[in-house]
Amino acid sequence: MLSRTADHLYWMARYSERAENLARLLDVTYQMSLVPHDPETERNSWNAIIALNSLELAYSKRHDEVTASQVLHFMVRDETHPSSIYSCLRAARENAHAVRGTLTAEMWETINETWLQLRDQSFDEIYAGGVAAFFDWVKQRASLLRGAMFGTMLRDEAFQFIRLGALLERADNTARILDVKYHSLAGAQQSQGDDLVDANDFYHWGALLRSVSAFEVYRKVYRDVITPERVAELLILREDLPRALHSCMEGIVRILEKVRNSRSDETVRRAGQLFATLRYGRMDDIFARGLHAWLEDFINSIGDLGARISEDFLVGA
Repeated sequence: MLSRTADHLYWMARYSERAENLARLLDVTYQMSLVPHDPETERNSWNAIIALNSLELAYSKRHDEVTASQVLHFMVRDETHPSSIYSCLRAARENAHAVRGTLTAEMWETINETWLQLRDQSFDEIYAGGVAAFFDWVKQRASLLRGAMFGTMLRDEAFQFIRLGALLERADNTARILDVKYHSLAGAQQSQGDDLVDANDFYHWGALLRSVSAFEVYRKVYRDVITPERVAELLILREDLPRALHSCMEGIVRILEKVRNSRSDETVRRAGQLFATLRYGRMDDIFARGLHAWLEDFINSIGDLGARISEDFLVGA
């Protein structure tokens, strides 16, 4: 496969996955903001959205303060912000258009229709129609694209690079959301009284699980109250949860083995090494080291893998 074709497919998948992940994160933050709480707690929740994506500087250039409506506009419909849902879906469509002949008709129609529907909506229209409904729409469109891909594409190199991009983006997002939300929610627990913790615990941790479609899975696996430690275990070490780090890295390693070339031995080795920490890891060891430090290293390793994949396979390779 031409490296340019692989590049477009890889980034089409990353941008599509990024838009969905952002919709999930904004949705859960918006739903949590509807629960009565003090203004400082709400401001911290929206600040966490900005920090999660390392966008503090970019946001401050456009807005003087952090409010729900301004963060939503910035992350949903800001055309000048490259990581907004609008920009991600536009970039996904542009990359898909560049390799239109490689995609099936069902995939192209899904991506193109998604972009056309979003392009014609202003933020005011989205907000008036209900942002929760909009986030559901983004997630549904992402599911349609996945269904079209799995249901119609040949399992060739094009398919593998699409999956590789999606899994890398998903692993990075799961690690980031767990890092930010775990510490913000755990810190809030320590600063509140026992009665307030009992009243809010289930809703907040349940909302975090819903952001990665893992709420029902948690109840099935643990059949008990939601605790921070078990949430972390579920999202890190479960091999059968699609958005868990273990599951993502297992898929990445398998794909890299299939598409490896004469330049990619070190990339394959590093991916396997990172996967081994999940396959043979224990939560006791992770917590003993410090969850934040462990997740920070994981995020850096995913970034390194992405850079190495670009060097080994994509444009400029």
